[in-house]
Amino acid sequence: MIATSKKTRLIRPPLFLALALAACFVLPAAHATTVAVGSCTNFINFSTIGEAVAHVPSGSTIQVCPGTYPEQVNITKKLTLEGITGATAAVIVPPAGGLVQNGVDIFDYPVAAQIFVASATGSVTIKGLTVDGTGNNIAGCGAPTLEGIYFQNTSGTIEDNAVRNQYQTDYVDYGGCQNGLAINVESTTSSSVVTVSYNSVRAYQKNGITATGASTGPTSPGPAMTIKNNYIEGLGATAMNWPASGCCTAGENGIQIGFGASGTVTNNTVNDNIWSGGAAASGILIYASHGVIVTTNEVNSAQFGIAPATDFYLFCPLAPNSYCGTADGTTITGNKIAGTQIADAIDACSNSNTITSNTIYGSAQSGIHFDDTCTTATGGVSGNGNSAGSNTINEACAGVLLGTGTGNSPGTNTLYNVSNITLAGDSCLAAQESVTKAGASSREHQSLRPAPYARFRK
Repeated sequence: MIATSKKTRLIRPPLFLALALAACFVLPAAHATTVAVGSCTNFINFSTIGEAVAHVPSGSTIQVCPGTYPEQVNITKKLTLEGITGATAAVIVPPAGGLVQNGVDIFDYPVAAQIFVASATGSVTIKGLTVDGTGNNIAGCGAPTLEGIYFQNTSGTIEDNAVRNQYQTDYVDYGGCQNGLAINVESTTSSSVVTVSYNSVRAYQKNGITATGASTGPTSPGPAMTIKNNYIEGLGATAMNWPASGCCTAGENGIQIGFGASGTVTNNTVNDNIWSGGAAASGILIYASHGVIVTTNEVNSAQFGIAPATDFYLFCPLAPNSYCGTADGTTITGNKIAGTQIADAIDACSNSNTITSNTIYGSAQSGIHFDDTCTTATGGVSGNGNSAGSNTINEACAGVLLGTGTGNSPGTNTLYNVSNITLAGDSCLAAQESVTKAGASSREHQSLRPAPYARFRK
């Protein structure tokens, strides 16, 4: 059962400060207004972002002056929160002592977000801010989910922000925890429409940009996303030191749309999503979401470049919060993918995907894989009805790895330095493939859900 979110607390000033502010000015009771945080404008100003959010009416604009703001911000109303363009940035950092839980996500897991948005009165815009997780003091695999900007059941825009250093303070020892989301959008309905654009996202433990719905099947709801023109850079090749408890494994994903979320992923640059623990990280992962369009992105140095994958965890039908959807009908066109490591440049581990006019360089395995291994214990299958064509592939063990599915069409592609135009089965380089799948056949794609803190079963 999907739990609805609990109400989050606003950060409010002490009573004496509220009275002092009221003596100086009166904000319009029912009309939107513009205020500032800091003294760089002529607007009514507050000393903290939390104070401004608590006092302005719905629909207002809060301009944040350059400076450093050690606080967690909770937004429950329609407004615009924007940094003032200038020579220096408006930087939100954790308070002294680190971040604390300030809500729960749509799956009822605790969240410690630097900006938590759950608006009941309309859309929210977050623009031109630096959100830096340094000093978050989040530790251990049972900790709340560390998040930079988190939208829950809210429409709006996340634009021109820099979101960085969203990883646990004990990351070296607990690098396998599924924690650390730079930008996260979740919704239990399809009414949330969110644009994430022109952000700089780097140094995250789990995902750069994530969109998640409350999926329980093909028609389940989720946010409608436009993810475009972002620059996303992971932590690179991260080692894994297993804690004594054997906590959960993790692989970075630059962009993940999953579990009923929908939309487009366009013109993003995604680099350095590598995990050295044996499973795989993805540049762009479409996980258990139908009909997503992935176009004109550039993906470099990932283990999988672009992967539409059906939710195929073996324990899927048994878990209390189980989401066994598919990633069928993905359109992948006009993308550039270079330097994949361990795995395929485009791994279609679902059905009826269209893969055209992509340019692929230096794939560790195939350029395109019609992958039949995302098959669940409940009978869901993958690797059928896929089509490719007009792709350019330079250096791969196969242009198209055909799997064992039916109804696939590899089409005509332009190939250079490729060992096989097409190849049957799911294995291309036997030695490398064994490294990828050894003991990890059900962990190949590391999505955020369904169990952020559970141990993945072999």
